[in-house]
Amino acid sequence: MTGDDRAAANAATVLRTVLDHGPVARSAISRLCGLSPAAVSRQTTGLLRRGLLRELPEPPPPGGVGRPRVPLDLHTGPVGGAVVAGLHIGVPSSTFGLVDLRGRVLAGRSVPHDGDHDPARIAAGLSAFLAESAAGRPLLGVGVALGGWIRPDDGLVVRHERLGWRDRPLARELSEALGLPVRIDNHARAVAGAEILFGRPEARRSLVHLFVGNVVDAAFGIEGTLHQGPDAAAGDVAHLPVPGSTVGCAACGRTGCLQATASDTAITAEAVRRGIVPSPAIALLVDAAAAGDPRADRLLRDRARHVGRATALLLDVFNPAVMVVTELSSVLHEEYLEEIRAAAVASSHVSTDRGRIVIPHAGPAVLPEAAATVLLSPLFTDPSGSPALGLGP
Repeated sequence: MTGDDRAAANAATVLRTVLDHGPVARSAISRLCGLSPAAVSRQTTGLLRRGLLRELPEPPPPGGVGRPRVPLDLHTGPVGGAVVAGLHIGVPSSTFGLVDLRGRVLAGRSVPHDGDHDPARIAAGLSAFLAESAAGRPLLGVGVALGGWIRPDDGLVVRHERLGWRDRPLARELSEALGLPVRIDNHARAVAGAEILFGRPEARRSLVHLFVGNVVDAAFGIEGTLHQGPDAAAGDVAHLPVPGSTVGCAACGRTGCLQATASDTAITAEAVRRGIVPSPAIALLVDAAAAGDPRADRLLRDRARHVGRATALLLDVFNPAVMVVTELSSVLHEEYLEEIRAAAVASSHVSTDRGRIVIPHAGPAVLPEAAATVLLSPLFTDPSGSPALGLGP
């Protein structure tokens, strides 16, 4: 490494150590991460100056004897603690969130699109939300997550069928409208990134994430790195064949495709056809099941079993340490997660461990946390001074 590269790597090591173990003393950081005390001292000084860390003086010991330690933690305090905006752009609505450096959602809001997905309108709503919720705290920028084929390096939505977007420079559009740095990524990779950064430790070894919403996508990570593939096109599992499904796919003409079988769009259309809900909204269907409607419950359990069989295929191909499934009914109600687990284990040829199949660690806050992580992940990878985030030396 060059000197600058080594400094950036050391800064990232210190920041990740504090994320995992803070509040923590400088001497403990050195022991935990393997850097010399001098290197830790240099990096913590820079991270304190940039406002990413703060000192938390401990009270003196009883009787005033001894030298007090000064532990460090991420700067998440209400005064001066940096925050990130998270924006998830869905088909029916957008979700806004204000998120701190530990991935905790401090404030959130969901705004329906009513058929209007104009980025300028979305930016105006987010700007109003931030004016109310950020309260003068340092705002590092906006992380954006959405379905479809996304190229994060140039901020381009290559293809989003449900929104009708192709080759849209969304990051630039939103940045110009908001006056803030913006980074975008696919929502499946965003959730996987949040699991790696803030979730279960085993997710850093390997994980597969399956996102089941109006758009169905997947993501794969190993040793803490998300796989994008050439042109960032990895993760399109819309046409993954689901064993046992006979649903026709209007997009490709085949039967049994995952998105045509199990997406929110597919299941809510069926719920409306059966007279279970008045309009095609997944929240209405989940609420109907929770209120005791057996028809809604059966439909959600059928979907869970389809998702479980698709999960089994991904388990067999990748055999990850953690298999994360984001699907609304199972995020909110454990019985549907158990249906997914049972179907996956029954169909898998390699996995009998139901405990490996989990929902996102953030639960219902998954979308704003994941979107914010699109911006936070690069920060934790290189906190040494990104001009785009206003964190120069």
